[in-house]
Amino acid sequence: MIQTFRTHDGSYEFDPSKPIDISIPLQFNGPQPNAYGVAPATSVACAAGELVGDTRRGGSCNFEQYTLIPHCNGTHTECVGHITHERLSIRDCLQDALSLVLMVTVIPEKATEANETYSVPIRADDFLITRNAIERALRFPTSFSALVVRTDPNDLAKSVNKYDETNVPPYFTNDAMQYIVDRGVKHLLVDIPSVDRLYDEGRLSNHRIFWNIEEGSFEMNTNTRRGATITELIYVPDDVGDGVYLLNLQIAPFASDASPSRPVLFRLTEN
Repeated sequence: MIQTFRTHDGSYEFDPSKPIDISIPLQFNGPQPNAYGVAPATSVACAAGELVGDTRRGGSCNFEQYTLIPHCNGTHTECVGHITHERLSIRDCLQDALSLVLMVTVIPEKATEANETYSVPIRADDFLITRNAIERALRFPTSFSALVVRTDPNDLAKSVNKYDETNVPPYFTNDAMQYIVDRGVKHLLVDIPSVDRLYDEGRLSNHRIFWNIEEGSFEMNTNTRRGATITELIYVPDDVGDGVYLLNLQIAPFASDASPSRPVLFRLTEN
């Protein structure tokens, strides 16, 4: 059944039976992305005496204990509680069931060729997602409240990459993040493990810019963007073209600052 989605810019149609899942499936005990070299996500069958949660081992059903670190083991969505003393929950902060989202592809620039800033010294071999690159990508006139940034090259290794000091992914410059905020982006989705440099002395300057938390502070203020979210470690297939989509950002009902998530896109046609 074709559905209609209306905004103040106009009316769109979409087919809810054709979702585009841009999350990375989390394969417990299998290949999976990893940041900072933390323990991988694992699962183990629950057992108590003769009771075992594995039908292959004689159990009546499967039930397992899962161990994971949402921020490091796969696609996840986080709220401002990630960097505040107040333990805010992503379940409380994310209130938008549906959002109009712009999906863009950017080519990270070599640090030696970019003239933008970051909170710690930029290394010569770093690759940066710059304001210039974002500005060039935002060529669509339609208003949007969410932004998906796909980096090029876009190989499938993103679904199993190990990100550490020897494999530092691209990251946003402070100029780029301020521009994204100035454009009114409420929900930012990226295919890298962090919008900040993986090792940045713990400053998380881009997170602070996005949520409007003062540098070095762990306290919210009257202008803190409580309802804004960052989703990291997505994967957008090459056959999903740049453009405007409907976003359904699904999370587990965790009372925590972050949750594994499943962002789903729907292609739109103007009505």
